Amino acid sequence: MEQQKKYEIDMCSGPILKKMLLFAIPLMCSSILQLLFNAADVVVVGRFAGDNSLAAVGSNTSLINLLMNLFMGLSVGANVLAARYYGAKQNEELKKTVHTAMLVSIYSGILLTIVGVCFAKQILIWMRAPEEVLDLSALYLRIYFLGMTSTMVYNFGSALLRAIGDTKRPLYYLMGAGVINVILNLIFVIYFRMDVAGVALATVISETISAGLVLRCLIREKSAVHLELREMRIDKVKFMQILKIGLPAGFQGVVFALSNVVIQSSINLFGATVVAGNSAAANIEGFVYVAMNAFHQTAISFISQNFGAGNEKRINRCAIWAEVCVTVVGIVLGNACVIFGRPLLSIYSGSSAVIDAGMQRLRVIARTYALCGIMDVMVGALRGVGYSVMPMIVSLIGACGLRLLWLATVFQIEQYHTVHIVYLSYPITWIITLSVHMICFVLIRRKQMKKIA
Repeated sequence: MEQQKKYEIDMCSGPILKKMLLFAIPLMCSSILQLLFNAADVVVVGRFAGDNSLAAVGSNTSLINLLMNLFMGLSVGANVLAARYYGAKQNEELKKTVHTAMLVSIYSGILLTIVGVCFAKQILIWMRAPEEVLDLSALYLRIYFLGMTSTMVYNFGSALLRAIGDTKRPLYYLMGAGVINVILNLIFVIYFRMDVAGVALATVISETISAGLVLRCLIREKSAVHLELREMRIDKVKFMQILKIGLPAGFQGVVFALSNVVIQSSINLFGATVVAGNSAAANIEGFVYVAMNAFHQTAISFISQNFGAGNEKRINRCAIWAEVCVTVVGIVLGNACVIFGRPLLSIYSGSSAVIDAGMQRLRVIARTYALCGIMDVMVGALRGVGYSVMPMIVSLIGACGLRLLWLATVFQIEQYHTVHIVYLSYPITWIITLSVHMICFVLIRRKQMKKIA
């Protein structure tokens, strides 16, 4: 029992900051490792399979993210619900949530596999994938989506473990699977010359290993998140609660992905050099984003547990500490990207023009990236206290709608038709959206406190 307890974090008592850091740092490491392993995939295929193969893998990224976002939102719903019942010590309700969530993950993965395998080529045609890489892209996508059930099982299982404060074991499993992924990439692509099929197959195998480890962990778990395979069934009430919290989060992710396509099309107007610089800078910013996103996940779990336990005063303290942490991380890492921008960008390109273009983005977006982190933590806090639709609507109108409005109005004015104005749309919409989220959180907490009184 002690062995099990050492992985859990009691979020409902004791020092908040220390426990938040213990929870968030493994999450941060997991996300950064994932980015590094993904980068390794691209490097291997680019170095040893050629430009067409690299383009085939790269052209699938936005589509994969788009299709996964909706179902990944459901894992957020599972995390919130499980943390709430864990905090309330309602073990029977938690048990139903665990078994419902894991079965939903399997069904989600099967559905994504069917869509990916059956419609891969047609979807890529709709996306106007280059003719010369269409067949390679479709092959990569079909094999990649064969592993979707494993991907969903790992993510839902990790979400359930996060609900009890365990972020260490998912990190260990990801490290092991990631190393295997890199080794298999090298074997399949260099030795067996399997091209994009080798990269996709290596990904599927490594994801299956990580999913198997998470399943084994839940099955052997002695706490309330123990999984009994024979008892896996969909509880209608729990399923609807997961949907209520998770669908808005997933839908928000889908719309964000679509709006980013529109923003990218505006950046594309300024030529290949700006596009290359923008892409390199965005990759660097990705590491800052996942570091900040760890505190978004932390806020969800901590606030959900305390909401379930009825610790009203502690909810506000958790929100404040999460905001303090994400602000520090965002300011330090964001400005580090600007200070060390040129050497970092030179990893991606030796062209001084591309590096200059990348620095233009970093000076605007990376420098103010903390605003995005603060905004996301506020969204996590709102979801933690049971509100998911409201932050979705505010985020879609603020961070998506206003950004697209900016491009349709200000950006169209001749003297403002510059890439710098495109980049300015990010911090401006973050400030507006964050302000509305904070007002919503204060009003909701007052309403909840009045009900208790």
